[in-house]
Amino acid sequence: MVVYFALGLIAVLLVVGTIIYLATPRSYESSSTVANSYDQWTQDGILEFYWGEHIHLGHYGSPPRRKDFLKAKSDFVHEMVRWAGLDTLPLGTTVLDVGCGIGGSSRILARDYGFSTTGITISPQQVKRARELTPETLTAKFQVDDALALSFPDNSFDVVWSIEAGPHMPDKEKYGAEMLRVLKPGGILVVADWNQRDDRRKPLNFWEKPVMRQLLDQWSHPSFSSIEGFSEQLEATGLTDGQVITADWTRETLPSWLDSIWQGIVRPQGLVKFGFTGFIKSLREVPTMLLMRLAFGAGLCRFGMFKARKTTNLPQSQQNAVGETVNA
Repeated sequence: MVVYFALGLIAVLLVVGTIIYLATPRSYESSSTVANSYDQWTQDGILEFYWGEHIHLGHYGSPPRRKDFLKAKSDFVHEMVRWAGLDTLPLGTTVLDVGCGIGGSSRILARDYGFSTTGITISPQQVKRARELTPETLTAKFQVDDALALSFPDNSFDVVWSIEAGPHMPDKEKYGAEMLRVLKPGGILVVADWNQRDDRRKPLNFWEKPVMRQLLDQWSHPSFSSIEGFSEQLEATGLTDGQVITADWTRETLPSWLDSIWQGIVRPQGLVKFGFTGFIKSLREVPTMLLMRLAFGAGLCRFGMFKARKTTNLPQSQQNAVGETVNA
């Protein structure tokens, strides 16, 4: 009897969550809609309570294994460092963290690898929270900035790093070009992103199109790149030294989606902390997470990793720009 009641309650909650989800889309309109969404998520504290200081997926190993949800997220940062070869770089290496959230990656890079990190996000509330969470002893700072029009001069950083920021960018080509622009010659660009299957090779079918539409509309995403498409855009800038290295980490990150939902069940103290309003807000995200799990599990979406080294043979236009900056 208790089992039937529990199943009935879950079914009702899923129906309620789906109704709220469909009635309150957060479609991308401009960079302001992205900033407002993250401001709200940061201010109410729900996302940080359940996801910790890392607003990105976790790494569960290869093959994936059971792991603590929050540990998987910090493990992701270390795995990304190793994959890109950043663990061989010296102390004081300068890193720009594009789309830094509340600073989780920047703090790990500063604390565990001795890097000097600068995190940027379009959300003022995220910058405020990142600063609150960062000890003064760490060489990590944060500021509001636009990834499509970075305020830094050409050739400013040894490493440019970005996790799951790309889907929010309406101009993927500009996103890649700006990160490469501020990277020093010979420096490393490393990006982790949600991607869709390359529809130039296999177009989306009848069920994939509405699923993708919901994934875009619910979390302020203008579009997803494909792994192949974004790597081609990076190479087309003429700023990369040879071919962009890519990898597919879908398998390693896939458990994150159901684990995210499970947090709401195994940590009921969130209901006490955030009350009924917080419960409804959390419930509203469940259908999107289920659709994400479906999309990544079925091959509609892929988790792409990108590594590029900036060429030391800069175009004359950029050499002139650097000279003008130095002379100024």
